[in-house]
Amino acid sequence: MNAEGKMQDRKVDLADGTKLYARRIIRLVSCLPKSVVAQVLGKQVLRSGTSVGANYREASRARSKAEFIAKMGDCLKELGESEYWLDLISDENVVPPAKLAPLLEETRELIAIFVTSIKTARGR
Repeated sequence: MNAEGKMQDRKVDLADGTKLYARRIIRLVSCLPKSVVAQVLGKQVLRSGTSVGANYREASRARSKAEFIAKMGDCLKELGESEYWLDLISDENVVPPAKLAPLLEETRELIAIFVTSIKTARGR
């Protein structure tokens, strides 16, 4: 397979991965307690966590390198915000930290992927 085919596969994988991430966030929020704190934090992480995939979709359709980098930066910003809200949900024991650990780990893995992608795009 040529380099272009590999890049295309990576785009599909990341598109699917960010959608699955959004679905995990949705499932988390739907199971949160009905307390005011849980609902406020849930709405925040729902907004930021689900927007990653939408922003990535826009990035993958960018018309220029600058637009691609900007949209990937938006993805990274939303992932950072999601990490913050998930940390608060964990720190306040709205959800036991052990239950949130896999989602936080996935968030951090996605952050690393987006940082690398942005660095690569800037280097071209």
